[in-house]
Amino acid sequence: MIIDWKEIASKKYAEIKNEVWNIEEPLTLLAILVWNNPSSLRYIKQKKKWAEYVWINFKLDHLGENTSESDLLKKISEYNDDKNITWILIQLPLPNHIDSKKVINLINPNKDVDWFNEKNQWKILIWDDSWLIPCTPAWVMEILNYLKIDLPWKIVTVIWKSNIVWKPLTMLLINSGATVISCNSKTKDLSQFTKISDIVICATWKPGLLSLEMINNKTVVIDVGFTIIDDKIYGDAKFDEINNNWNLITPVPGWVWPLTVANLMSSVVKSYNLNK
Repeated sequence: MIIDWKEIASKKYAEIKNEVWNIEEPLTLLAILVWNNPSSLRYIKQKKKWAEYVWINFKLDHLGENTSESDLLKKISEYNDDKNITWILIQLPLPNHIDSKKVINLINPNKDVDWFNEKNQWKILIWDDSWLIPCTPAWVMEILNYLKIDLPWKIVTVIWKSNIVWKPLTMLLINSGATVISCNSKTKDLSQFTKISDIVICATWKPGLLSLEMINNKTVVIDVGFTIIDDKIYGDAKFDEINNNWNLITPVPGWVWPLTVANLMSSVVKSYNLNK
């Protein structure tokens, strides 16, 4: 059974438009894109579309894939000092010759709307929920709240491996009292964990990794992964067979980008209010 993400997104966008309407000064979000990764290009298009929808200025600095690490770092330093740029985001992934961690940590923490800078991320580890939350973990938690799931009584398996999403999401779930099992695509006998889980959250970018036989009849599946093959998008979970079994599941394609971008725009407004 498909989780109604559209209702969540539409309410959030309405709230954001109302808040931006009451802000007198212009808000400008700058995105830096290096190379022409197909998924990144689609993502940037969505960010531009929805930023403009909620009256946030969107600027894109699209750099070639041969851009050097030093040139990119120089640009970030310039944007850090530019008073006309309110927030900066780096569209990941970056080409292999560029150190993503070095790039992210150079962004002024007050302009880091993705909340990826290590000076920002540590706040989640100490249960500081007064600031921002990275966009993908934020909407996963919103989905669970929307479903009225009482996390202290639930077992959650997270199939993931990344510093910018997996770790903060895992900590948010732990902070909420859930029993969390952390796995990845190479976990031996993955089904031994997913079968006992009330919730499975997956983003391995391995199409069809999670099948119906790997979960129980009441498992809620949050599928964040997406892989483009021959211009078609596939999720990590085998959507049709899980959906036909009446398990609650998020659809791929469709919901990942809109909700992530909705939370990005929400972070823009929240960051403004926190830093003004």
